[in-house]
Amino acid sequence: MAKGKRENKKEDAIALAKERLKKSALCGMVGHVYLRYGPYWEKEFAKSDWGYVTQDGILVLNSGRDASPKEWEYVLAHLMLHLGLGHFDSRYQGKPMWNAACDMVVTQFLRDCKIGTPPPEFTWELPLSAKEEQEVYEELCLRPELAEDQPCMMPGRHSDMVWETAQFRHCQDFPKLLAESFTQAMRQAVYEAGGKEGFHPEKADGAYREAREWFISSYPLLGAVAASFQIVADRDIAARMQVDVAAVDAKLQEIYVNPDCRLSREEWRFVLAHEFLHAALRHETRCGERHPLLWNIACDYVINDWLLEMGVGIMPEGVLYDQKFHGLSAESVYDSIHEEMKDYLKFSGTGDIIWPEEEWWDALEGRELDEFFRSAVRQGLDYHQDKGRGYLPAGLVEEIRALGCPPIRWDVSLARWFEEQFALTEPRRTYVRMSRRQSAAPDIPMPAWHRPEELDEQKIFGVVLDTSGSMDRHLLAQALGSIASYAQSRDVNCVRVVFCDAAAYDQGVMSPDEIAGTVKVRGRGGTKLQPGIDLLDADKRFPKDAPLLIITDGQCDDKLTLWGRNHAYLIPSGARLPFLPKGPVFRVK
Repeated sequence: MAKGKRENKKEDAIALAKERLKKSALCGMVGHVYLRYGPYWEKEFAKSDWGYVTQDGILVLNSGRDASPKEWEYVLAHLMLHLGLGHFDSRYQGKPMWNAACDMVVTQFLRDCKIGTPPPEFTWELPLSAKEEQEVYEELCLRPELAEDQPCMMPGRHSDMVWETAQFRHCQDFPKLLAESFTQAMRQAVYEAGGKEGFHPEKADGAYREAREWFISSYPLLGAVAASFQIVADRDIAARMQVDVAAVDAKLQEIYVNPDCRLSREEWRFVLAHEFLHAALRHETRCGERHPLLWNIACDYVINDWLLEMGVGIMPEGVLYDQKFHGLSAESVYDSIHEEMKDYLKFSGTGDIIWPEEEWWDALEGRELDEFFRSAVRQGLDYHQDKGRGYLPAGLVEEIRALGCPPIRWDVSLARWFEEQFALTEPRRTYVRMSRRQSAAPDIPMPAWHRPEELDEQKIFGVVLDTSGSMDRHLLAQALGSIASYAQSRDVNCVRVVFCDAAAYDQGVMSPDEIAGTVKVRGRGGTKLQPGIDLLDADKRFPKDAPLLIITDGQCDDKLTLWGRNHAYLIPSGARLPFLPKGPVFRVK
């Protein structure tokens, strides 16, 4: 408990430092950089490191250091000035002396402007007479010993500028933002000197309020959805929830906006439409077993592509957009970026979807709200198209139409999977056995219907069953009973069963009725499914083309190798697989 309070205190100090910068000469840049800190990021820092900045505007801080809010203000300002002063010049990429020169110039700049309190190691004077970065760099190249003893933000790695560009994020024009910040600070100072009230972000909230009203009055596709949401513009809430621009909570029907993010009215239309579509298209309920944040990113790409194509507002700088994902569904984009998950998650923050408890949507209130969103967007689509209110992408129309179709039950989906794997054996006529129904013409031989037994004997599939004990016994019995009935309906008489927990238990070949009535779950250890899959693959008597059904609760291996075998998963409702499944997933409810 004490450790948790200490970590919260550090985060509060960083948040307070950010608030102080909003009242400084760097106020215009604060809303366009992205802070990352906490236990996940601390792993890449040495104990003496403070933080670093990427050329995309990501400020990664070592919150493991003890510092006051004023010291964090200094660190944040130092890193932001690398962006604002244009220090990410490709001509000097990978040159340590350039980083040292920029550090010296920024340190002198912050001292002159009296922004923050320098940490103890930064109480030094600029050892050169030069003031411009280029001049300092040239002098350091001639006298490199001057840079050896100078402190820096990253003494553990000797560079606080990371030349790493995330392909999925647009770069801001940070020098322009810095210039606008200085202009704003000067205007504020003039107002205060003249006894007039200066600019206050809370009085500039008309843009996103008007943007919401525009949807209600002029954009029927999202009008009903927009009317159901309230906009919460609270600086403290935005800081606590790490909302850079906006986030949506479909359960509470609230959109949280960062009041310090200064966007135009057209840009706010784009942002609000983005959040409305997250809720209307039920993205939080469609996540399934996918990684929530990566699914959020995939949905962002798709929505932003639609809005750009529809011409709703103006797309702000820094949003997720990539032309290569044009026309793809969120599921397809997720599959595309899953292989590079670490790259996409590294600078993604917390996402803009507030995830509710999964059980809540199954309750009466959750089902009613879910039906409202589906109905609102369907009716909005019909009205939008009837009145000819503008072009809509085919992908968006298809998703809205799909929301009107009730989801297919898991047992129906599983039955269809069996139909795809096993064709029903059709009876054939044969003269080997005469038909008994020929009394009308006893002298004429007639063939009888005959079902080839050898084809039925060839039908077999495998079942790898997780027996670790965390799966509900009632659901397990329901799943096994369904499997048995579908197998019998497709004339499948053989099932190869393997139980898996800490080891694999081969049950051999069983008939469907044995699975339904006599299978006893025997394992109760940790779950390892791969040994069971390998056991079946190594068995020469088990056909290589036989399909495989894996029944698990999701608490299993992080990766499975299926050796190219056709397969599917059967898991409880609400469970998630710890990997991206290649085969279909059926959820037992």
